Amino acid sequence: MMESNADSFNEQPVFAAELFPHRSLGRRGFKVLLALSGAVCLLYGTFFIATGAWPIGLFFGVDFLLLYGAFWLNYRSGKAREQVSVSRTDVSVRKFAPSGRMVEHHFNPFWTRFLVRRHQEIGILSMHIFGEGRRTDIGSFLNPDDRESFAKAFKGALATVKQRI
Repeated sequence: MMESNADSFNEQPVFAAELFPHRSLGRRGFKVLLALSGAVCLLYGTFFIATGAWPIGLFFGVDFLLLYGAFWLNYRSGKAREQVSVSRTDVSVRKFAPSGRMVEHHFNPFWTRFLVRRHQEIGILSMHIFGEGRRTDIGSFLNPDDRESFAKAFKGALATVKQRI
Protein backbone atom coordinates (compact mmCIF):
# COMPACT_ATOMS: atom_id res chain seq x y z
CA MET A 1 0.00 0.00 0.00
CA MET A 2 2.84 2.36 0.80
CA GLU A 3 4.44 1.78 -2.59
CA SER A 4 1.30 2.77 -4.50
CA ASN A 5 1.19 6.07 -2.60
CA ALA A 6 4.82 6.70 -3.51
CA ASP A 7 4.10 5.86 -7.16
CA SER A 8 1.13 8.20 -7.27
CA PHE A 9 3.26 10.90 -5.60
CA ASN A 10 5.91 10.48 -8.33
CA GLU A 11 3.27 10.76 -11.05
CA GLN A 12 1.79 14.00 -9.73
CA PRO A 13 2.86 16.86 -12.00
CA VAL A 14 5.26 19.33 -10.46
CA PHE A 15 4.62 21.63 -13.41
CA ALA A 16 1.85 21.75 -16.03
CA ALA A 17 1.25 24.36 -18.71
CA GLU A 18 -0.92 24.69 -21.77
CA LEU A 19 0.57 26.96 -24.42
CA PHE A 20 -1.60 28.81 -26.95
CA PRO A 21 -0.66 31.27 -29.69
CA HIS A 22 -1.63 34.84 -28.86
CA ARG A 23 -4.27 36.49 -31.04
CA SER A 24 -4.53 40.25 -30.68
CA LEU A 25 -7.94 40.44 -32.36
CA GLY A 26 -10.70 38.50 -30.64
CA ARG A 27 -13.77 36.97 -32.29
CA ARG A 28 -15.91 40.05 -31.69
CA GLY A 29 -13.25 42.37 -33.12
CA PHE A 30 -12.93 40.06 -36.13
CA LYS A 31 -16.68 40.27 -36.79
CA VAL A 32 -16.64 44.07 -36.48
CA LEU A 33 -13.63 44.36 -38.80
CA LEU A 34 -15.23 42.03 -41.33
CA ALA A 35 -18.55 43.90 -41.20
CA LEU A 36 -16.88 47.28 -41.69
CA SER A 37 -14.59 46.12 -44.50
CA GLY A 38 -17.52 44.29 -46.14
CA ALA A 39 -19.64 47.44 -46.01
CA VAL A 40 -16.84 49.56 -47.52
CA CYS A 41 -16.13 47.01 -50.26
CA LEU A 42 -19.85 46.70 -51.05
CA LEU A 43 -20.35 50.49 -51.13
CA TYR A 44 -17.37 51.23 -53.38
CA GLY A 45 -17.86 48.08 -55.45
CA THR A 46 -21.48 49.06 -56.15
CA PHE A 47 -20.41 52.60 -57.02
CA PHE A 48 -17.81 51.45 -59.55
CA ILE A 49 -20.15 48.87 -61.10
CA ALA A 50 -22.91 51.51 -61.42
CA THR A 51 -20.52 53.97 -63.11
CA GLY A 52 -19.45 51.37 -65.66
CA ALA A 53 -16.07 50.45 -64.16
CA TRP A 54 -17.25 46.93 -63.32
CA PRO A 55 -13.76 45.35 -63.17
CA ILE A 56 -12.86 47.65 -60.28
CA GLY A 57 -16.10 46.71 -58.52
CA LEU A 58 -15.24 43.02 -58.88
CA PHE A 59 -11.80 43.63 -57.43
CA PHE A 60 -13.44 45.01 -54.29
CA GLY A 61 -15.26 41.68 -53.97
CA VAL A 62 -12.03 39.75 -54.49
CA ASP A 63 -10.27 41.96 -51.90
CA PHE A 64 -12.96 41.17 -49.36
CA LEU A 65 -12.71 37.42 -50.03
CA LEU A 66 -8.92 37.55 -49.68
CA LEU A 67 -9.20 39.45 -46.38
CA TYR A 68 -11.69 36.89 -45.07
CA GLY A 69 -9.46 34.01 -46.22
CA ALA A 70 -6.39 35.49 -44.54
CA PHE A 71 -8.19 35.88 -41.23
CA TRP A 72 -9.69 32.39 -41.53
CA LEU A 73 -6.21 30.90 -41.96
CA ASN A 74 -4.90 33.03 -39.08
CA TYR A 75 -7.61 31.86 -36.69
CA ARG A 76 -7.19 28.26 -37.85
CA SER A 77 -3.48 28.38 -37.01
CA GLY A 78 -4.48 29.79 -33.61
CA LYS A 79 -6.01 26.40 -32.76
CA ALA A 80 -2.52 24.95 -32.32
CA ARG A 81 -1.53 24.31 -28.72
CA GLU A 82 0.96 22.44 -26.59
CA GLN A 83 0.50 20.77 -23.22
CA VAL A 84 3.65 20.42 -21.15
CA SER A 85 3.88 18.58 -17.85
CA VAL A 86 6.77 17.62 -15.61
CA SER A 87 6.55 14.96 -12.93
CA ARG A 88 9.28 13.10 -11.05
CA THR A 89 9.13 10.25 -13.59
CA ASP A 90 8.16 11.91 -16.88
CA VAL A 91 8.42 15.06 -18.98
CA SER A 92 5.50 15.05 -21.37
CA VAL A 93 4.92 17.34 -24.36
CA ARG A 94 1.68 16.98 -26.28
CA LYS A 95 1.46 19.04 -29.48
CA PHE A 96 -1.91 19.64 -31.10
CA ALA A 97 -1.97 20.82 -34.73
CA PRO A 98 -4.79 23.08 -35.99
CA SER A 99 -6.21 20.02 -37.77
CA GLY A 100 -6.57 18.27 -34.40
CA ARG A 101 -3.70 15.84 -34.96
CA MET A 102 -1.74 15.20 -31.77
CA VAL A 103 1.92 14.21 -31.36
CA GLU A 104 3.19 13.22 -27.94
CA HIS A 105 6.79 13.22 -26.70
CA HIS A 106 8.00 11.70 -23.43
CA PHE A 107 11.38 12.21 -21.77
CA ASN A 108 13.00 10.90 -18.61
CA PRO A 109 13.37 14.03 -16.43
CA PHE A 110 16.83 13.00 -15.20
CA TRP A 111 18.16 12.86 -18.79
CA THR A 112 16.18 15.81 -20.10
CA ARG A 113 18.00 18.95 -21.15
CA PHE A 114 16.36 22.27 -21.93
CA LEU A 115 18.12 24.32 -24.60
CA VAL A 116 17.25 28.00 -25.02
CA ARG A 117 18.67 29.98 -27.95
CA ARG A 118 18.85 33.70 -27.19
CA HIS A 119 19.59 36.85 -29.11
CA GLN A 120 20.99 39.75 -27.11
CA GLU A 121 18.40 42.28 -28.35
CA ILE A 122 15.40 40.11 -29.19
CA GLY A 123 15.45 37.60 -26.35
CA ILE A 124 14.59 33.93 -26.69
CA LEU A 125 14.62 32.75 -30.31
CA SER A 126 13.79 29.07 -29.72
CA MET A 127 13.39 26.48 -26.99
CA HIS A 128 14.11 22.77 -27.33
CA ILE A 129 13.76 19.79 -25.02
CA PHE A 130 16.10 16.91 -25.71
CA GLY A 131 17.27 13.71 -24.12
CA GLU A 132 17.96 10.07 -24.89
CA GLY A 133 18.64 10.88 -28.56
CA ARG A 134 15.30 12.63 -29.12
CA ARG A 135 14.48 16.32 -29.46
CA THR A 136 11.44 18.54 -29.85
CA ASP A 137 10.91 22.28 -30.07
CA ILE A 138 8.49 23.93 -27.71
CA GLY A 139 6.58 27.20 -27.61
CA SER A 140 7.63 28.32 -31.10
CA PHE A 141 4.41 30.34 -31.45
CA LEU A 142 4.77 32.24 -28.15
CA ASN A 143 5.59 35.93 -27.97
CA PRO A 144 8.94 36.94 -26.38
CA ASP A 145 7.51 37.73 -22.93
CA ASP A 146 5.63 34.42 -22.75
CA ARG A 147 8.76 32.55 -23.88
CA GLU A 148 10.74 34.16 -21.05
CA SER A 149 8.19 33.29 -18.36
CA PHE A 150 7.72 29.74 -19.67
CA ALA A 151 11.48 29.13 -19.86
CA LYS A 152 11.97 30.31 -16.28
CA ALA A 153 9.11 28.17 -14.93
CA PHE A 154 10.11 25.08 -16.94
CA LYS A 155 13.78 25.32 -15.86
CA GLY A 156 12.63 25.59 -12.26
CA ALA A 157 10.40 22.53 -12.61
CA LEU A 158 13.21 20.47 -14.14
CA ALA A 159 15.56 21.52 -11.33
CA THR A 160 12.95 20.55 -8.73
CA VAL A 161 12.42 17.03 -10.06
CA LYS A 162 16.15 16.42 -10.47
CA GLN A 163 16.80 17.11 -6.79
CA ARG A 164 17.11 14.03 -4.61
CA ILE A 165 14.76 13.75 -1.66
